[in-house]
Amino acid sequence: MFNIVLVEPEIPQNAGNIARTCGATGTALHLIRPLGFEVSDRYLKRAGLDYWHLVNISYYDSFSELKAKNPNARFFYFTTKARHRHSDVEFRDGDFLVFGKETKGLPEELLLENEETCLRIPMFAEARSLNLSNSVAIALYEALRQTNYEGLLEEGQLHHHTWGEK
Repeated sequence: MFNIVLVEPEIPQNAGNIARTCGATGTALHLIRPLGFEVSDRYLKRAGLDYWHLVNISYYDSFSELKAKNPNARFFYFTTKARHRHSDVEFRDGDFLVFGKETKGLPEELLLENEETCLRIPMFAEARSLNLSNSVAIALYEALRQTNYEGLLEEGQLHHHTWGEK
């Protein structure tokens, strides 16, 4: 199982979309306070739809609290300031993928302390950043691809009917 960490997320719809992605992939979600919304926020609930029962979610008062509870874990920090691409690292089960708040990203000092494990999703130089929930999905699915989508349903079932049939 992978772990998604949101450090001080601000927009409930993003957090809800991310929770839905986590629920659909068996990924744990870790939220670092302060949150820019209430957990009962209707936009948060609506974006997560009916996936909330599938989400393993934990809350922390600081990033250091999360690290202290997971002392042997590997952490990767997603930022537009990184030199390494998200697809250049070999992800392993149990890794933590860390994302910052929508308006500022991760704190600069955290990035400096962990420069070698900072990762970037490539984009045009003129683009400031991707949407947070899109970035989480891109990063998580790269990690899942590398681990052969372990435990996930990989094929669907088409219903046999003729096109245009009512």
